[in-house]
Amino acid sequence: MYLNLKELLKKYKGETGIGAFNLHCMEMFPYIVKGAQKTNSPVIIQTSKATAEYIGLDWLVSTAKLYSRQIDLCLHLDHCTDIGFIKKAINAGYSSVMYDGSYLSYEENVKNTIEVVNYASKFNVSVEGEIGNIGGSEDGIAEKTNSIVYTKVEDAIDFVDRTNIDALAVAIGTVHGLYNGKAKINFGLLNELTDKLEDVGMVLHGGTGVSDEDFHKCAIKGMMKFNVGTELNKSYIDNINKDFQSATPTTSLRKLLNNANESIEKIVEHRTNIIKL
Repeated sequence: MYLNLKELLKKYKGETGIGAFNLHCMEMFPYIVKGAQKTNSPVIIQTSKATAEYIGLDWLVSTAKLYSRQIDLCLHLDHCTDIGFIKKAINAGYSSVMYDGSYLSYEENVKNTIEVVNYASKFNVSVEGEIGNIGGSEDGIAEKTNSIVYTKVEDAIDFVDRTNIDALAVAIGTVHGLYNGKAKINFGLLNELTDKLEDVGMVLHGGTGVSDEDFHKCAIKGMMKFNVGTELNKSYIDNINKDFQSATPTTSLRKLLNNANESIEKIVEHRTNIIKL
């Protein structure tokens, strides 16, 4: 079933966290779905603005709706700072969007998020917002966590009350990108946030740097949406770099992509399994 984020989180609350996997190319799409199906899990497939522009909004939406006949699926626009493009994605049929105004002043972030929520609500589209600074890089390697500005509980409560968002990306110790080390998650802060914001889906960004044990612990403590992006991209590139070395002009391209595609399925299967309650 094709669902928005709010519907998906409500349906599976108390059963499982939900994996949100960044699509980097269209070849990944069926293998993300296959991995989630292996654990009987719902799935969120999310794209950056750049990926959506590269593939095309209409193709992404039509493919998502096709696969949603087999699995509960949400198509989500991740980390978008461009309100105009967010509206394009909503018009095209995305079921969920994230407006990221975390780089702005708090009041400007609130104002812009309200604008997105007001527009999205007309189309039954969910909105994720962000306060604090999760840090790192979404395209490179993040080696330090000194760019993290932890989410303040009082700000989170105020932000949710004023914007009416459906999900909130919180800064609790993870970083975007390939974190060289184990993320140190502030579980005390997570407890406070989930206790005081029961009706809002808490979102973990920077999932690649989180251990299996902490991934599961976050799910137990009420985290609902788990973003995984860099891990997929790295695995795909590693396999392609290895398998393309032996390629000739007569080699089937499909065969060269087999290991890369199957690695995506395995990652999704593993990640969706460890966030079950």
